[in-house]
Amino acid sequence: MIRPAPRLSFAPLVTLLLATLAGCAPQARALDSEERAFEGQNFRVVSIDLGREPLTLHWREPGSGEPFGDIDSLRQWGEKRGRRLLFAANAGIYDASFRPLGLYVEDGEALVPLNMAHGNPASGNFSLLPNGVFAIYPDGKAAVETSAQFKADGRKPQWATQSGPMLVIDGRINPAFVHDSDSLKWRSGVCARTPRNVVFAVSEAPVNFHTFARLFRDELGCRDALFLDGTISRFYLDSDGYAGAPAFMVKPYAGMFAVFAPE
Repeated sequence: MIRPAPRLSFAPLVTLLLATLAGCAPQARALDSEERAFEGQNFRVVSIDLGREPLTLHWREPGSGEPFGDIDSLRQWGEKRGRRLLFAANAGIYDASFRPLGLYVEDGEALVPLNMAHGNPASGNFSLLPNGVFAIYPDGKAAVETSAQFKADGRKPQWATQSGPMLVIDGRINPAFVHDSDSLKWRSGVCARTPRNVVFAVSEAPVNFHTFARLFRDELGCRDALFLDGTISRFYLDSDGYAGAPAFMVKPYAGMFAVFAPE
């Protein structure tokens, strides 16, 4: 009598194959972030490759039109849409009504126009001249320029925020800064080290403007850098949590930078 060959079960092999494929699925990689010591101070530095990590701006929730107000609200909004927030930061100075004080462009739409007024004490650091604009253009390239230069160029950005003062202008420290100033605050800033490489930094303790500007020029290699905000500035990193000002100092934000993991 010829016995039939035993049936082979492929279930374990299929399970193993599926597990292997799942392990090979692309994962959201952490951003390039590090603690950097400079002149006895510690800073959190985040580098973003615009070709790999899309940097966007967010002020109001698209459905309701209500301001996000804080990074946690932005993170939760993203999670509900299956988007993981990798990085976020306050995008600049705003007024008492939580509206960006200067130019603010989201996805090609200018929600606040360029602000060329100056000398207004109510504007705080924004009125320290020159102030400037950080912009990302439709070709995916970023730049930091003084507000006057940005206006003269006349290019239309895809994403942009105006803040001030400029920290570094064409390789020179802003002449308004005093080397040994005792005005010490948590501070955040940004530069485009190359058109595709954007660098953010936030101090882990209060520093003066001159030290913060030298960090960008001498340590990070930026020829033009823009101050974003002080006292309340924090960075959120999916891999490390928050860096910068302590939580009790933070107030609601207006616009915020964000990097969401690619869908």
